[in-house]
Amino acid sequence: MKNVCKLATLILMMLAVSVLAFSQQQEIKETAALNLVRGVIGPVGSNTSWSGYSVLNVVPGAGLIPISSSNTVFYLGFTAGSQADVSNMVLYTTARSSSTITAVTPVKYGGVSNPSIVLSNTSVCPVQPLSASTPCIVRLDPTSLALSALNDYYLVIYFTPSDANDGQIGATQPTANTSSILGWYIGNADYTGLSVGQSIPTGCCRVPDFLMYVMSN
Repeated sequence: MKNVCKLATLILMMLAVSVLAFSQQQEIKETAALNLVRGVIGPVGSNTSWSGYSVLNVVPGAGLIPISSSNTVFYLGFTAGSQADVSNMVLYTTARSSSTITAVTPVKYGGVSNPSIVLSNTSVCPVQPLSASTPCIVRLDPTSLALSALNDYYLVIYFTPSDANDGQIGATQPTANTSSILGWYIGNADYTGLSVGQSIPTGCCRVPDFLMYVMSN
């Protein structure tokens, strides 16, 4: 009788371990970061001095990978500088191939849309110094937005004008146009305050600056 009880206990323990392992695997699968669009691959160059610039990067609906995700996470690449001072970050939604804004979504880092990203901090950028061969990839806060192939999306970052820190920062810039992400920039102008019904400023398209990846996590 004791042997039967021991055997039953062993079987229950094995089942419990199997269930736990399965649940952990499911959790890993559910939290794995997936590309929502083809990001930047290959070597990057460095484009420096961004004080007072609005940087616009477009994620075209036509380039989206068919993956379901309720979150969108943007990853920025820096190649130089000790601190990036951002005045504002927003994500504009338009109908596909349209320049008219249909929605405005705040984008944040550390809970705010006007962060100072301390690039000299090794907890932010583990590899120092920053360079084109050793860029720092900064993950912004998840944006609660599910991307749709019916829309285009414009991430706009405005760097603080007359700012010495922003005069020293460098942006990753693909040396070849391998990404679905496109971009351009406009100096001496803040384009993060546009509202629904207004139009995205013209200037597209070239390789993206700063924006490296758009992912689910």
